[in-house]
Amino acid sequence: MSVHGIRAISKAQNGLAGFILQCKRMEFNYCDWAGSSKGMKAFLTHDLPNFARENPSIEMVVSPRPHKHPIIRGVYINGREKVICVRNLEHQQILQKAILLKNSSGSKLKKINKPVASMNESVRGIFSPFHATKHTI
Repeated sequence: MSVHGIRAISKAQNGLAGFILQCKRMEFNYCDWAGSSKGMKAFLTHDLPNFARENPSIEMVVSPRPHKHPIIRGVYINGREKVICVRNLEHQQILQKAILLKNSSGSKLKKINKPVASMNESVRGIFSPFHATKHTI
């Protein structure tokens, strides 16, 4: 009996072919009565259908939130949420905020102390040609 290897159909290319969008659900909350939700209501009627059609992997939830300012809540695959208040914004500005939440990773913002992030810290530090001795030819 001979042994045959299984032919690989697709190979992982270091993340090039397997991108997973981090945002899994977006919730749009508005108030029917309040004037601060005017831009959100315009966004829901004009821009949201196209935005939902362009992003089929994100679940879109629209729900009323009586007597409160309108918000957009992004829920991410790591379990975190990000909320942006969009009171008194125009519908184009609300679309920009929705795109910002869609492209966000959901992780907390981290302060970067060093300009270079490395797994193995160098003993000598980062090379700079300004600190080396000058050579004469």
